[in-house]
Amino acid sequence: MGLSHFLVLTYPAQGQINPALQFSKRLIQIGAEVTFVTSVCPQRRMAKKPNLAGLACTTFSQGFDEGGCSHNGKGNIQHYHSEMKRYGSEALYQLIVNSAAEGRPIACLVYTSFLPWAAAVARSLQDPPVLLWIQLAAVLDIYYFYLNGYGEIIRKNSTDPSYCIELPGLPLLNGCDLPSFTLPSHAYPFLLSSLQEQLDVLSQDGISPSIPSAFLDEENPTDTSFGGDLFKGSADYKEWLNSKPKSSVIYVSFRTLATLSMLQMEEIADGLLHTGQRFLWVIREPEKLGCRQEMEQKGMIVSWCSQLEVLTHPSVGCFVTHCEWNSSLESLVCGIPVVAILQYGSSHQREDDDRQVEDWRSGGGERRRNC
Repeated sequence: MGLSHFLVLTYPAQGQINPALQFSKRLIQIGAEVTFVTSVCPQRRMAKKPNLAGLACTTFSQGFDEGGCSHNGKGNIQHYHSEMKRYGSEALYQLIVNSAAEGRPIACLVYTSFLPWAAAVARSLQDPPVLLWIQLAAVLDIYYFYLNGYGEIIRKNSTDPSYCIELPGLPLLNGCDLPSFTLPSHAYPFLLSSLQEQLDVLSQDGISPSIPSAFLDEENPTDTSFGGDLFKGSADYKEWLNSKPKSSVIYVSFRTLATLSMLQMEEIADGLLHTGQRFLWVIREPEKLGCRQEMEQKGMIVSWCSQLEVLTHPSVGCFVTHCEWNSSLESLVCGIPVVAILQYGSSHQREDDDRQVEDWRSGGGERRRNC
């Protein structure tokens, strides 16, 4: 009997590719065979393709092969998701059928957020689907209760800072604690229907955390990166960090999907300069920063870097982040305190921020809870 064959399907975004790849490596570590699947665009953009025994990578076209894997507020995101479902369902069906015909049947489909259609495809072929949940479990709770009896209460009171919302098993919350998807002002209300569909097909809890073994449990010291970066990192930031004293560098990064306005960048730049501390700042388009020359007299600005390498470097003493769940996990595992600056549009950051600032005491940020 051959190895169990898992199909791991991930939404084409860096924040989902990383934990999905790490989970794939965990499966291989316990003796499974994995086919890793995402759309064409991120595979093309990966600076270094995953190369691991037991891991096969394949792609499907979703109609956005030349750059649709990161919408960044451009184009029609609802159309983007619709086309992904249309193309992805056909490709996934064929992939599962072909694997069975080749004598390598799929034992289980593992899929990440915003791909609930994948579960329907797997079940139609009698293959079990499992959701790999990559956010805080409390966020899943909030989505569930919002869509199952508490939606009207939340909508009516989300803008009242004095109103406390009580959800089963969770601390008292008010509007500013809730994921932005649940707020009336959210820019993409159709995503709630996707979450509802996700909950409708969900049959098993997600699995987390997905952090490279070298940093989490040290069972595999060679596992030091996720291995699926969509951007090429700067070459000299490691040497720069090596030249700095212990815990002296502020690391600033909002990763791939959080987009800063020019005013926000200028405010952060001004704040960094006023600290008098050295800093490493990741900006996707650093040429847009007007005071870049002044900034680089005190710190270093790069367009991309390996976040885990930075967070585990002894010179780093603080992490300024938007509290996306992957960054939250990585900062906890690496023991780096955070300064939380939430970016509207990432639905779960409020809850991640509350856990880090108020419950885990691992960071600082604006304290908003009145309950």
